[in-house]
Amino acid sequence: MKLTVLGKSPAWQDAGGACSGYLVTEGETAILLDCGNGIFGKLRGSYDYVDVDAVFVSHMHADHYLDLFPFAFALLLAPRQQPVPVDRWPGTDNPARPMLHLPPGGYGMLRQIARIIGVPRLIDEAFVVDEYDPRARVETGPLTVSFREVPHYTRTWAIETTGPSGTRMTYGADCRPNRELIDFARETDLLVAEATLPRPERTGMRGHMTPAEAGEHAAAAAARQLVLTHISDELDPEWAAAEAGGRFDGPVDVAREGMELDL
Repeated sequence: MKLTVLGKSPAWQDAGGACSGYLVTEGETAILLDCGNGIFGKLRGSYDYVDVDAVFVSHMHADHYLDLFPFAFALLLAPRQQPVPVDRWPGTDNPARPMLHLPPGGYGMLRQIARIIGVPRLIDEAFVVDEYDPRARVETGPLTVSFREVPHYTRTWAIETTGPSGTRMTYGADCRPNRELIDFARETDLLVAEATLPRPERTGMRGHMTPAEAGEHAAAAAARQLVLTHISDELDPEWAAAEAGGRFDGPVDVAREGMELDL
């Protein structure tokens, strides 16, 4: 199982960067975890978008789903997806139509946006759409995907991908410090944990973690490796890694676009 970080920015993009998007591949199977703004262009630089089998969305904040719209336009309008020859493309009777697994309530939100922009059936026609049952497991080729709700500003699910050998990669999505993620990620091979904040929020409800708190979660879960993500280029990655490493004894990396990890 291989993880490629396509984008790791928080809700505001890094200079030249992209928001949340993580490509997981096993053999010829490819799934995309989140598809935030800027991700579709990054995907095109790393993998053929028509070969993506499924997209899983952790929660309905724009930095985790917005590039589903350019992805959908490509699936419907790109020359290679047409039934008749166009330029060097021979035409196809079987255009790509990936599965789109959304959290509960996500389908209605995307349909509403599609109506506002004047193409009400855009998402329906581009993808095979499903709202996942967070209690269930979803099989995509040799990969098994499972979910655990974690506390954030809106309902959010951490997503875990298990390969055929039993190797696990746990993506914590966006969340404040919580026990749910620790339990979900227990002894995972790789925890991809958000580390948005240089310090905890001073007022209001918490919605994100610091690098040190991400390290605490990795230690409490006995994870084998930690990758910090959802972190701005305005923070020094060496500082962030040191903050997490002060709480977690295992290997710590800070996500960067194009990073590849074999599990």
